[in-house]
Amino acid sequence: MEFEGIYCFDTATVRFAVYPDGPEGARIVAQISEETLHDEFGAREVGHQLLDACKRHFGVIAPAAIARYRASPRAPVTLTHEDFWVHRSSSPPSQHADATADAMNA
Repeated sequence: MEFEGIYCFDTATVRFAVYPDGPEGARIVAQISEETLHDEFGAREVGHQLLDACKRHFGVIAPAAIARYRASPRAPVTLTHEDFWVHRSSSPPSQHADATADAMNA
């Protein structure tokens, strides 16, 4: 999946597209905060440079966004620290974390 994203200054997030059912399927817009990129991926970039950090880690970020979308298709897809528990711990904090692990292993 190719990265499509923009930096949103007013919310300090990177908004990006994912395609849960492949490139011919629905386009879902998700977002990840500057704080989450810094804390979970060690990104030191700020502002528009966070797009590069998101691109570098998109192989982990995209499955997490798809898992969050599938867990709750009508809710906004905003990734937080909870979405990346797999990188820090062996015990998930919620059902959503189980869905994230399943999407990352698919």
